[in-house]
Amino acid sequence: MTLSDSDKPRLLLVDDDETFCKVLKTALEKRNFEVLVANNVKTGCLLAEHNTPEYAVIDLRIGHESGLELVKTLLNLDNNTQIVILTGFASIATAVESIKLGAVHYLTKPANADEIVGALHKNEGDTSVAISDSPLSVKRLEWEHLQKVLMQHEGNISAAARALNMHRRTLQRKLEKKPVRE
Repeated sequence: MTLSDSDKPRLLLVDDDETFCKVLKTALEKRNFEVLVANNVKTGCLLAEHNTPEYAVIDLRIGHESGLELVKTLLNLDNNTQIVILTGFASIATAVESIKLGAVHYLTKPANADEIVGALHKNEGDTSVAISDSPLSVKRLEWEHLQKVLMQHEGNISAAARALNMHRRTLQRKLEKKPVRE
């Protein structure tokens, strides 16, 4: 038995990587979702306003925009939307803000469709999550601090650089690097 599009739960996928969106859209459609795709925040907002989704998978960094803005918009449209933030630039600060804004989960890339679908349906915390025996490295602590200051300045790199007493270009270079794992 196949579901008609009107019977399938609607999912909004917003990521600036068009190839990734195409692959993930196909995988999610095979899992019986009606998938709407946007490659920027503005288009994501427009799609959501005209077709309120039950679920959303939002990239944290969409070009030079923050996916966190979209989380806020989606929940203003429908407080029951289940949102997962997906990112290749994970940090404690953005994870905390994502959850505080209303996302149900925060996943790091690469994540497969099964992990994403599982996260969309995970509404409770997991007390069995392993706690690390070692503290974060100095490089990872620096990355976390930069992310925290950037969040405090609502993503404004110039303002964050001034607060850090750092040249804007230096901060930009540091932010473009992938975070150190531990």
